[in-house]
Amino acid sequence: MTKSKKEEKALTKNKEVKKERKEVVETEKKEQSPIVSIIELIAIIIAVIAILVFFPNTVIWNIVVLLLILTLLIFVHEFGHFITAKLCGVHVYEFALGMGPKVLGFKRKNDPTEYTLRALPIGGFCQMAGEELEDDSNLAKDKFMCNKPKLQRVIILVAGVTMNFITAILLLFAIGMIWGSTEQRSYIGSVEENSPAAKAGIKTGDKVVGCNGYSVNTWDKLTVITTMKNKNDYIEYEIEHKDGTKETYKLIPDEYISYEDKNIQITEENTKEKILEENGWKEKDVTIGKKIGIAAPSEKLTGFVASIKYAFRKFSNIVVMMLMIVWALITGKIGLGALSGPVGMYAVVGQVAKFGMANIIYLAAYLSVNLGVLNILPFPAFDGGRVLFVGIEAITRKKVDPKVEAAFHSIGFILLMILMLVITLKDIVSIF
Repeated sequence: MTKSKKEEKALTKNKEVKKERKEVVETEKKEQSPIVSIIELIAIIIAVIAILVFFPNTVIWNIVVLLLILTLLIFVHEFGHFITAKLCGVHVYEFALGMGPKVLGFKRKNDPTEYTLRALPIGGFCQMAGEELEDDSNLAKDKFMCNKPKLQRVIILVAGVTMNFITAILLLFAIGMIWGSTEQRSYIGSVEENSPAAKAGIKTGDKVVGCNGYSVNTWDKLTVITTMKNKNDYIEYEIEHKDGTKETYKLIPDEYISYEDKNIQITEENTKEKILEENGWKEKDVTIGKKIGIAAPSEKLTGFVASIKYAFRKFSNIVVMMLMIVWALITGKIGLGALSGPVGMYAVVGQVAKFGMANIIYLAAYLSVNLGVLNILPFPAFDGGRVLFVGIEAITRKKVDPKVEAAFHSIGFILLMILMLVITLKDIVSIF
């Protein structure tokens, strides 16, 4: 194909994209008047407030709280892309709060970006020019993201993740300042009487420094390790005592059946089947858990400095925990059953809400780190996948064919949707 044909094809593509964008705008204008949209938005806001105030800890309350959390996290993510795109001189067509029909829209003086408020309070988006190729022949070439220097493109791509991380740290700091924080290192705060740990001689004040061959320094890491598949019927702990000596313990966990606030130990005499029959419980309604009998310190740490330390330590712990979970999923040490989709997440909101606002804020911080870590992975359709292509371009010193990159991201998106469907079906089955 000659250069002139390529240019002609690109021009045709630009015209098509421009025409499509114009049609979308015209369609939005024809859909409904601004007054109707504003009334709908006000109705939605009133409904949300009413649900939060009058229907706490119900299914609809859980769904609304989850949507509000996800809206906040998606919005700050998109704001990161938006603000860095503007600083780098990329043309931004639209920056929206919410999704669905447009309610309000305005442009600032000497600013081509349209700022919109949309009817559905679910996230938002930042529509930039030239995310993959030049999509508007009326714009100067230096206004397209795809034509910006590699460093600027990387900054724009990782800005969303950065904003999610900053949000998580701020939320964790707020928890520490308002409700206090706890010790993050893997010191043992208490040992339950007659538990496997107590019978082995583990004491309060000892420190877990290893588990099943992994080094341990935080309770979060210890939690992930103990949920991984283990070929043995015991868990191996390396304990550092107060005097500095270390011992290794192979402990077989006690097994419990849990239903609401009731926990009953499973033994040879008191079997699972017997417990279910005596209490009239159904197996699908109970949780089978294992317990060694050690717990983290519960003493509350207060103050500005303690809150700062807690925010950054907890943030780094969650990041490490998320990376371990991703690797465990890849290697098969954790199954897909451990994952939750939207359906499962609403149930988590209900469980967390029982323990107060601090736990809801912590869930938001946890999900913010989750969103950031997943997005930075070099996987198709993620920001990290797009950064990967910038890296390939830097190594090969030539741009990757936009069609190849688009296909790469499309395939990744399809795979993610299939995974989400599988997880959602699993969550639905578990409910019924």
